[in-house]
Amino acid sequence: MKSSTELRRNGEFAQIACLWEATARKLGNVHPTADFADTTYTDFLLSAMVVGTVFRESTTTSVGERVLLATEKTQQLVGKNTNLGMILLLAPLTVCCGEGGLRSQLQEVLERLSVDDARLVYQAIRLASPAGLGKTNEQDVREEPTVSLREAMQLAADRDQIARQYVNGFTEVFDFGVPALQDGLRRFGTLEAAIIHCQLQWLARYPDSLIARKNGPATAEMVRERATEVQDRGGIATPQGRAAGIALDRLLRSDGNQLNPGTTADLITACLFVALRENMVTPRTLFRWNIEDWL
Repeated sequence: MKSSTELRRNGEFAQIACLWEATARKLGNVHPTADFADTTYTDFLLSAMVVGTVFRESTTTSVGERVLLATEKTQQLVGKNTNLGMILLLAPLTVCCGEGGLRSQLQEVLERLSVDDARLVYQAIRLASPAGLGKTNEQDVREEPTVSLREAMQLAADRDQIARQYVNGFTEVFDFGVPALQDGLRRFGTLEAAIIHCQLQWLARYPDSLIARKNGPATAEMVRERATEVQDRGGIATPQGRAAGIALDRLLRSDGNQLNPGTTADLITACLFVALRENMVTPRTLFRWNIEDWL
């Protein structure tokens, strides 16, 4: 039986992770000094509040129910899709309680996903209506699913980073993103710098799914190559790397923010949740990166 105390703690960690992700001055994303034309930093703060409230107060351990409820509440309060990817990643993580480590608990949660979970998640996706959502020949989200949520995610895993986490047990989150976050904390000493470092590491390794969905895989690969150039110049540890990062930020924000690396932001949120759950960071960890030549 899941502990209500553990579920509430997980909800608190989910809210903190969302707040930290939104507040860090990451490339191409909304943050306190950079809004989009149709989405503001305040929208993300409100969305983080929704996630925290829903996951803290809900006693259901159904991943599908949690995804749909958080999506409905976000639409009611914010009226736009600010956090569907975060909700999809955080929902299975926040029901991990009891004996065993987080990773083994998560594997059990993913293995238990049902057709009903798929039906509820499909409903949430239709409600949020994410940008670049195309049509597929098999198990399309506009139709009623006939397979479990994990099986449905398998069908999209080759083109969607979030779906891939459901299939591989969040391998990239645990084995790539969290270590990158820890490396940033060791190198820079603040959580904001660690988040930016993690984002650049991720963008240089994996083409962002949202960019690919909206602009095509070639454009996503171009962004990956540009992020690699930033890293080759020292990343945020050097003036040359920071200058290259600022230039990449301008590119990502061009043409109505069409190159917003939103999926990478969602994955970083999951990494932050894991770091909180595993006591790698605490809510009191120093956040602000005080440096003059950054965004």
